Amino acid sequence: MRLLLSALLSVVLAGIVIVLAPFAGAAPSGAQTEFSDQARTRPALCGKRWYARAHRRACRQDAAAKKPAAATPEKPKSAEAPTRPDLTGDQENVAIIPGIPDARFWADSEADFTRALPSERGPWIVLSTGGGDGAFGAGLLTGWAASGKRPQFALVTGVSTGALMAPFVFVGSSMDDRLKRAYTEYNAGDIFEDVKTPESLVDTWPLKRLIAKEVTPELLAAVAEGHKAGRRLFVATTNLDAGRSMIWNMGAIAARGDDAALKLFRDILLASTAIPGLFPPVLIDIEADGKKTQEMHADGGLAAQLYVAPESVVNTSSTYQLPATALYVIANSRLTPEFQITERSLLGVLGHSITVGVQSALRVGIDRVYAVAKRGNVPFNLAYPALAADQQGRGAFDSEFMKGLFELGAARGKSEDPFVHDVSDALRPPAPAANSPAPAPK
Repeated sequence: MRLLLSALLSVVLAGIVIVLAPFAGAAPSGAQTEFSDQARTRPALCGKRWYARAHRRACRQDAAAKKPAAATPEKPKSAEAPTRPDLTGDQENVAIIPGIPDARFWADSEADFTRALPSERGPWIVLSTGGGDGAFGAGLLTGWAASGKRPQFALVTGVSTGALMAPFVFVGSSMDDRLKRAYTEYNAGDIFEDVKTPESLVDTWPLKRLIAKEVTPELLAAVAEGHKAGRRLFVATTNLDAGRSMIWNMGAIAARGDDAALKLFRDILLASTAIPGLFPPVLIDIEADGKKTQEMHADGGLAAQLYVAPESVVNTSSTYQLPATALYVIANSRLTPEFQITERSLLGVLGHSITVGVQSALRVGIDRVYAVAKRGNVPFNLAYPALAADQQGRGAFDSEFMKGLFELGAARGKSEDPFVHDVSDALRPPAPAANSPAPAPK
């Protein structure tokens, strides 16, 4: 039961608000009246700019449906039964990424983790799940760089939204303008479309296109350069076939430098955000015993909301010493419980209930990381968005709210000390006047 609950909570952490919001309050203020009994059809809503932008493919399909049907209409892709090559457990045990032997390792393997670590000691940074609230983390990082105090990290790890920002953080402050753009210039329509696929409730083709736009061959080359210098970039996904978390050595992949490496790099980032059942999983090409086949990967947050080391390392019974000079954790999610009226609906009750559980799970994860840092006398630093209950966006990836959240993080990053150093501080209700330099827009 504990594992089932953990999986359920983790599934939605990376973006439950992203998906639920279009169906439970994603419309601008006053737009709820559009959902009267007489105006629930998509054609009526497609006439509204805010809806059409977030659901462009569905609106195009409706427009096309009004035209005379072809003599032999093609079967829609969403209706086709998906297929994939066979893959056995024995094949999984010997599966490799062709040409990149060190591309990945199991997240629970202490030996593989140790072998993959940076060749030199230095500060580590851990970027958690959190969906659109990642705008805070992006802002904090850019503000921190502007202060001249942000170090170069020996190890960067990312899960879900943390995975999306991780390559830019790994390369350094020269990428901060792109990091800012990713969290202030895009909205829900650039992330997903509420059209079902055979494997999910929504389609993330817009996010796939966005990743292809931002993850360029130039970025790949910069990541490869950092890897060759002895630094490491890790991104977590969940291998659904094996039922285990997998860590991808993104620098080793980037060092390959060809088109196949670029495609794999992009696919991993997409997979790390793929909430099972809500977002489509990602099939990744592998080779096993000379046979080419595919694995199914999904959200890295299924196993943990952040990744520092294997569970055997962060367990309280472990004596392992993290080889880091400092540990920075950016929680891209609110941590403290806040009063909020729960909407009397299925999505309202489910969404709010899961949010409560997710916050609790993330706090437990942070506490374990704090413990392993203290055990090894590694300086611990934590940042998270301390927001009031009424500081909410108007739906999924509200660009105006995210801009405010980004500026909030940037102001924190420029402050004398952007971090808290005692994990108990994160468990206390925040004092808005002290922790919020500027209120995020409603």
